[in-house]
Amino acid sequence: MDRLSSIFELREMLGQLERDVGLDRLSRIERDVLLAAHSLAPAPGSVVNSDQIRAHPMLAAVTQATYYRALRSLLSAGFLERAQGSKAKSYTVRSDRMEQTATARQGPGAAPAGD
Repeated sequence: MDRLSSIFELREMLGQLERDVGLDRLSRIERDVLLAAHSLAPAPGSVVNSDQIRAHPMLAAVTQATYYRALRSLLSAGFLERAQGSKAKSYTVRSDRMEQTATARQGPGAAPAGD
């Protein structure tokens, strides 16, 4: 198998995983912001600062305005929420929201993807 075929297959698998958890409904930038925030959170419910997310290498080419639009969109969709008891610009990633989205898309009684 040549390298382009391998890349294609990886992209296909990644796309399916994103569909399985409901990330396919987000724009590419929104997905990148969410994944960057998730990668910076050491544990579920951990607080992540906006400046930390913004500095993530995955977001290096994203303009500040686009970043903040994506952040607002993720907040309104419930994938991120403002951290309770923390100062401004602090967020928690709502991984449970992704699971709820995936379950709702599969319908009641459906087996999770990959099982």
